[in-house]
Amino acid sequence: MDSLITAAARALAAGDPLGALNRVALRDDAPALALRGIAMAQLGDFGRAKALVRRAARAFGPKEAVARARCVVAEAEIALVSRELGWPTKALDAARATLEQAGDRLNGAHARHLEVRRLLLVGRLDEAERTLGGLDAAPFPPASRAAHELVVAGIAMRRLRAKTARAALARAEQAAQQAGIPALMAEVASAARLLETPAARLLARGEERPMRLEEVEALQASKALVVDACRHVVRQGSAQGNMTGGTIGGTTVSLAGRPVLFALARALAEAWPADAARATLLARAFGARHADESHRARLRVEVGRLRALLRPLASVGATARGFAIAPRRAREVVVLARPVEEAHGEVLAFLADGEAWSSSALALALGASQRTVQRALDSLAAAGKVQWFGRGRARRWLTPPVPGFTTTLLLPAPLPGD
Repeated sequence: MDSLITAAARALAAGDPLGALNRVALRDDAPALALRGIAMAQLGDFGRAKALVRRAARAFGPKEAVARARCVVAEAEIALVSRELGWPTKALDAARATLEQAGDRLNGAHARHLEVRRLLLVGRLDEAERTLGGLDAAPFPPASRAAHELVVAGIAMRRLRAKTARAALARAEQAAQQAGIPALMAEVASAARLLETPAARLLARGEERPMRLEEVEALQASKALVVDACRHVVRQGSAQGNMTGGTIGGTTVSLAGRPVLFALARALAEAWPADAARATLLARAFGARHADESHRARLRVEVGRLRALLRPLASVGATARGFAIAPRRAREVVVLARPVEEAHGEVLAFLADGEAWSSSALALALGASQRTVQRALDSLAAAGKVQWFGRGRARRWLTPPVPGFTTTLLLPAPLPGD
């Protein structure tokens, strides 16, 4: 490898893409093409970066399997940053295997981190933890250690493990400072701020207050009966939490996919310890402004269904003016709500990371049809909450991050302890 290629590679490792381009911008050999592609990616020109990396992969000879594998890893990272989540994961797995067999542990670990970050984006936390498991980042250079700890912190925050996330971010901050890369230090600082901003709202006894991630974790492990509007479940934990941020001996009743029953449960919980009026329940569950006998009959049916589902946790009884919920073992009933509640909140939660998303990537991450996501995006655009650029398949959607709260609990993920 000649001196210019070596100098350009060192410039990229130090976060200086312009310095790298000054050395290889006019060269078209395979190593220079790869470095130019990475530099363009660092500068944000992902389309040009992808084209250069692909040219580099084709330019490497048949005996240069390791170099081609590194190009595959670079292209996968470009796809991840540009939120093209449909890129072929099998190609990345093959490239990682090639790198690890050749003894390139650093780039092999980087490929593993990319796969974990993709799994984290689409809410597949169990697979993300298995993929990351057993990977020791201690021998890696500071920049790679910081990236590793950011992934560990991301999983921990989604699992509601605030203490684990805080420790990982502290290690990431130390490694980023050792690396001396401003962009990496800014990314770590941005992730750390999520632990200090409200992640949810607590509604109890007619009052409302914001909650940080650590407080949400403590609530999930408490003995309170929690109507969780972030996950659409009703749960009661025990006094002691487990290592996953869930509960030991707790009970969870899922009402996901049953919006009427969840609306009733939430209205009853918000009214506790008092009862909820029938008119309030009809409006919350059915949107009924003027109730007639058919509405009241339907309300009785739905309350009966809710009573049967919540029997292990609470009873639901009739009162003179409506219905009331009474926990069996818990001393308190609370509602855990999203920090901001509005239509298409899940879509906004993904867009709030500041990256440009395609509708197909959002559909993959949300587990919804692309047409459903497109309708949501059109509605948000009409309200001025999102913006788009590009045409056809190249159209991308984005919105500036919403200040003052974190979207951790809005993103899809399995329940703690599941």
